[in-house]
Amino acid sequence: MGFNFSTLAPIGLLLASNVFMTFAWYGHLKWPSSALWIAVMVSWGIAFFEYWLAVPANRIGEAVYSPSELKTIQEVISLSVFAVFTVFYFGEKLTLTMGWGLR
Repeated sequence: MGFNFSTLAPIGLLLASNVFMTFAWYGHLKWPSSALWIAVMVSWGIAFFEYWLAVPANRIGEAVYSPSELKTIQEVISLSVFAVFTVFYFGEKLTLTMGWGLR
């Protein structure tokens, strides 16, 4: 498999979509005093843009990747984006126990 639009675009789009989704799901945790309905609406608004990246990523990627491969790529990207997010957004240290969901 060579490097072309159909092989690289899904990875770039999934990377960008995961940045949006990580902010949508976890960004509101910095403001625990804000009303829950506000957090939900803001998160939903952010997630709207995530879909505009994830759906085309899967449509384009389907030309060269199987659905299982696309999901695996998405999960690896998701965990990688989340690890970077927690370090820079929440100031957490990156540790091996993070991979197990432990402190």
